Amino acid sequence: MSKSAAEFSWPARVYWEDTDGGGVVYHANYLKFLERARTEWLRAKGFEQRALMLGTSMVFAVYSMQIQFLKPARLDDALRISAKLGVCRRASFAMTQVISHERDGTELCRAEVEIACLDAETFRPIPIPAQVLTEIQR
Repeated sequence: MSKSAAEFSWPARVYWEDTDGGGVVYHANYLKFLERARTEWLRAKGFEQRALMLGTSMVFAVYSMQIQFLKPARLDDALRISAKLGVCRRASFAMTQVISHERDGTELCRAEVEIACLDAETFRPIPIPAQVLTEIQR
């Protein structure tokens, strides 16, 4: 097991499609923001998910998420979504993700995410390829 201190962040904005009847981000839509930031984190590490699936027959999948909704995000808010790698294991890794206001850093949502490495055909756990593991820990 190992830990990495590097934190990645990705900007986002709240659109009409993200909000509910009360004008705030609908709770399930926070998951979309988190997913996009994780995808961009992986891309920044040099890996595209489709290429991993086709080239190594593996996919990453969320198997556990603990989430806290702290304050609402509203229409037109500029957001910053961070992703910080935690403990890496043979076939999984943990991340802490935070959604905050771009303007003042106020935390709106915090998630602890467990991600498994799976065979793309059987969806059974497999070891994270060594090259992928090395790069995501940088």
